[in-house]
Amino acid sequence: MRIAVTGANGRLGRGVVAAALKEGHEVVALDRVTEQPADEPDVRAAFGTLTVPVVDVDVTRYDNLLERLTAAQADALVHLAAIPGPGGTPDHLVHATNVLGNYHALRAAVELGIRRVVCASSINAIGGIYSKQAHYDYLPVDEAHPTYAEDAYSLSKWLGEQQADALVRLEPGLTVASLRFHGITPQPPALEPRDEERLAFEAKHLWGWVGLEAASRACLLGLTADFTGHEAFFVVAPTTTSALDSADLRQRFYPDAEVRTELSGQQGFYDCGKAARVLGWSHDG
Repeated sequence: MRIAVTGANGRLGRGVVAAALKEGHEVVALDRVTEQPADEPDVRAAFGTLTVPVVDVDVTRYDNLLERLTAAQADALVHLAAIPGPGGTPDHLVHATNVLGNYHALRAAVELGIRRVVCASSINAIGGIYSKQAHYDYLPVDEAHPTYAEDAYSLSKWLGEQQADALVRLEPGLTVASLRFHGITPQPPALEPRDEERLAFEAKHLWGWVGLEAASRACLLGLTADFTGHEAFFVVAPTTTSALDSADLRQRFYPDAEVRTELSGQQGFYDCGKAARVLGWSHDG
């Protein structure tokens, strides 16, 4: 395929570009920043420098994005350009940038006849790390769990998924995968003891993570998997970041949550069975 990637200069973007090229796809890299960042040696070690030029784009300006995608003549779109969290950016800008950018990407795809789109969502689409107090009805969490989003970032990711639902109703030939990523890291986290404050903080996002290579691979699978319409998928590693037993963590921090599957060892709190069934994705390949 010929794949357009927005946010191609970001951590995940560089991983997706490298993975797509390795599989023999053509890539059109789009980003607001055209010079490769110099502050992520782990990413450079894993994927090297980008081997395709980066074309400047502002996804909040629809005409600009449409012009770039028209020139790209892409068969598929991976939309990763977004503000990756609420820290350091005013809430109204986080919300406006992410919600506008996501809608513009989907709308441009419809206008240009691009039928396969992957959008970067987040585990925070249902609320979590940025909530005052995270709430989970049941564990492990799956895609049917309701949202309790509070903050601008989490709300923007939830609304992005609602946009996809709307646009596949409008355009039945459109297929969209919203991938709910956790904290993406080039290397697995060290299972080191945490102090009480850190342990409680990580409880809000259920001690999760996902490897950069695995997240990149999920994006490509989202473009080729056999499904129609819009589907959201948790894309999270099957293990936690904690050295403590998952059953003990659940009992300590979420004693009132319904337990749908017993957890043990470092077993993760996110059920990624849907990604396995529909996308053919697993964290370790």
